[in-house]
Amino acid sequence: MSVEINNESSVPVDEQRLVALALFALDALRIHPQAELSVLLVDEPTMAAYHEKYMDEPGPTDVLSFPMDELRPPKDGEEPPLGMLGDIVLCPSVTAAQAAASNRTPDEEADYLLIHGLLHLLGHDHAEPDEKKVMFDLNDRIIAGWKARRVDVLG
Repeated sequence: MSVEINNESSVPVDEQRLVALALFALDALRIHPQAELSVLLVDEPTMAAYHEKYMDEPGPTDVLSFPMDELRPPKDGEEPPLGMLGDIVLCPSVTAAQAAASNRTPDEEADYLLIHGLLHLLGHDHAEPDEKKVMFDLNDRIIAGWKARRVDVLG
């Protein structure tokens, strides 16, 4: 899998951590090993411009997702489809500012929102209560698996 990350935000971010998390999640979701994902980290004015242009909402937001090939995780017994997942745009200053309200560190908030954005790329949504439960439960399971793996690796 290919995960490209570009930090244009001027905020220091553990980019290797985000790439490792994305690779972990893509593997857990059984996404094709040659799938491509791009993660862009931007400042608040840039995120506000994207938010207004693409969502018709004012001000910066934490994460936006732009799917490309509308890939979906394969069902049991199916081969994963090949293609480009798309782009996730994160705003580190926004995620850091809202971390405490979520009882997370800034890194944990960025992790959570990276997976949130990835799930949007894979067709998940949270507009309806049933969809929200499925998406947020999956987000929580991926993060829990990531944390457990990191504990095992770091000892």
